[in-house]
Formats: sequence, C-alpha cells, structure tokens
Amino acid sequence: MNPESKDYHIRQIRLENMLPEVFVNEHVPHSDIWQTDRVFDRGRHYLVEAPSGGGKSSLMAYIYGNRTDYRGKLSFNGRDTRSLSMGIWQMLRRRHIAYLPQELDLFPELTCIENIRLKNDLTGHVPPARIDEWLERLGIDFRRDTPAGRMSIGQQQRLAIIRALCMPFDFILLDEPVSHLDAANNRIAADIIDEEAARQGAGVISTSVGNPLLLHSAISIKL
Repeated sequence: MNPESKDYHIRQIRLENMLPEVFVNEHVPHSDIWQTDRVFDRGRHYLVEAPSGGGKSSLMAYIYGNRTDYRGKLSFNGRDTRSLSMGIWQMLRRRHIAYLPQELDLFPELTCIENIRLKNDLTGHVPPARIDEWLERLGIDFRRDTPAGRMSIGQQQRLAIIRALCMPFDFILLDEPVSHLDAANNRIAADIIDEEAARQGAGVISTSVGNPLLLHSAISIKL
C-alpha cells in the first residue's frame, strides 16, 4: 500500500545486516540488531538495552529517518527507506512514527502545557481532558504553567513523554525516556504509554542503559 494512502500503516520495520558506518572498521560484539536480521512488528513492545556508545540513539535516528550513515537495509513493510522522498518522510513523522529523543528537544522558554499544546494543536489527536489526566498521573500538573527550562530533568522527561504521545502513530520510538525517573514514576509512564499504544494498535521501541521503561510483555533485545 502507498504510504500516502489514508489507510496506510507501518506493519513491520525490518533491519537487514545493518551496521553504523562508525563501527565498520571496529570489532562489533554479538548483537541482536547489528549485522543480523531483526524485525519489529506493529503492536508489540521492544526494549533495546546496551552500554553507552552501543548505537541506541543511532538506531532510533535511522528508523526516524534523521540519519542514513549505516550499511545494510532498513525497510517499512518491505520498502527500502532510502527510496522514500522527503515529503513521504514528513508524512510518516506526522501520522505514523512518534519519537522522543534522548535530548528531549523541548522549548525551554515555553511552559509545560505550551510545549504539549504546540504539538497537540497541530495534530488534534489527544482530548485536552486526557492531557490533564496524564499531567496529574505523572505528578507534574502543578508545573503546568512553569517554563520547561525551570523544570527538573525528571519533570522534563515526563513532559516530553506526554508530548510524544500527542499524535497518531504505528510505532513510538523512546530513547532512554525514563533515565531520570524513580521506579514509581517509571511505572506510571510505562502504563500511560502501554495504554496509548494499545489504543492505536501501535508498537513501542524503547532504549535503555540501565533504567529501562517498565513496559508490559516487552521483548528484550541486546544491542
């Protein structure tokens, strides 16, 4: 099906013999992803764990289309992503692939709720009452009108998780999303992500260096 069709969904992401260019002349330890065949299916949850420098952020950027400095093949529903036009990539990022980078990419001068609305006003995807519920469950409703730059890193991560969910998606990519959260807030964040992914029949791919998102029934992958 054409990615521009309104009925299109990314059902499967496949990585075939992929390897970041920076690793080409290095010894690469055994990996469940690099230099092998790995499939991510829509509707399933995956936890990618690796030490720092193992390529977790690179993997997320490759799937999102921000970077192409790799060997091998990455495909959506069997179509090589290198063949996709910029226009199709932009459409995929609006409707099919949600992404929370490790750097969060918040606007520090905007308030917590303004950062969220900036995205949700574009997509119209999440009812305001649900956003209010998420803010309360994650314990940052009292920071609603606080500039993001004045929030703690843990609070910023919770804000960024909410913002990432404010769009339709077939897959959501989460790069170390709870690295600064305690176990209680990690569980709440994971529950919210689980619920929203289930609502959309979506897949979840989350990375970690030691504090993994506590997803239910996640498939563990060593990078």
